[in-house]
Amino acid sequence: MSALDEDQRLNPGCLDETTRSANSSDVAASAKRPLQGLKLASHEVLEQAQEKGRLKCAKCGGSRMFFCYTCCCLVGVSPQNVPLVKLPVKIDIIKHPNETDGKSTAIHAKILAPDDVNIYTYPCIPEYDKDQVVLVFPGPKAVTVQNMIQSLTQRAQDLAEPARKRFRGAGLSDCPTHGEGDPGPDESKAVPLRKVVFIDSTWNQTNKISTDERLQDLLQVELKTRKTCFWRHQKGKPDTYLATIEAIYYFLRDFHELCLEQVYSGEYDNILFFYSYLHTVINKAKTAAGRL
Repeated sequence: MSALDEDQRLNPGCLDETTRSANSSDVAASAKRPLQGLKLASHEVLEQAQEKGRLKCAKCGGSRMFFCYTCCCLVGVSPQNVPLVKLPVKIDIIKHPNETDGKSTAIHAKILAPDDVNIYTYPCIPEYDKDQVVLVFPGPKAVTVQNMIQSLTQRAQDLAEPARKRFRGAGLSDCPTHGEGDPGPDESKAVPLRKVVFIDSTWNQTNKISTDERLQDLLQVELKTRKTCFWRHQKGKPDTYLATIEAIYYFLRDFHELCLEQVYSGEYDNILFFYSYLHTVINKAKTAAGRL
C-alpha cells in the first residue's frame, strides 16, 4: 500500500477536497507550507488521475495510482504530461530489501529522471571510484556540500601521488600529468564529481548499508541545514533526517549553487513533482482527521 493509499483511508472525502478551490483557511495555511515557491509542472494531470481512482499496472497487474512502484512506470498518467528532469550528476539509490516499495520516495526520482537515476536493492552495490563518487549520509566524518569538491580534489591528488613518484626524474613528455592526455584549460576546472549515492531505508535500517565495506571508502556528505517535511517522520530522529527524495532535491540544489556556482532557477524542482502533490493531499487528510 502506498503512502497516499494508506493516508487516504483517514478521510474518504480527501479525494474531492484536493480538487476544490482553496478557502480562506487554506490560503492562510499555504503560507506555512514548506514546499511553496517551487517551479513545478501542473498537477492537473495528477488531480484527474486521482478522480479516476486506482488502475491496474499494465506490466504487473498491481493496483496503483499515478505510477507503479514495482515496475517503475506511470499508471493512468500520460508521459507527455509528466516532467522529465535532467540532472547534473548521476544518482544511485541503494534500497534496503525490507523497505516497503509503496512507502519509498526513491521511485519518484527514477520516474522523473530515468536517464540519470538507478535503484539497486541491497546487497547489490556497484563498484565505485572513491575520488569521483560521494555518499550522502550523516556521520562524524561527513563534509558539507560546500566542502565536498575540495575534499574530492584532495582525494584525487592523494591517489595520483604514487604515480607521480614512479615518474620522478622522467621528462615532462613521459609524465602522465603533463603528456597528451592533459585536460585543457576548461576541463581542468571541471567538477570531479561523477556520481552520488543515496541510501533508501528507514533510519533504523540504514546501519547495515552505510557500514558495508563497499561504501566505507566513499566521501560522506551531510545536508546539515535542511529539514524534512515528510509525512512519515520517524519518532526520535532529528528533523534533519530527510526522506530520500528530499535529500536528492536539496543535494542537487546545493550542488548547483555551491559547486557549479550558478544561480538556482528551479532547474530540479520537478524532482518533487509527485512528492509535493502527495504532501498536500496527505496533510489535508490528516487535518480533516484531526491528526495535524
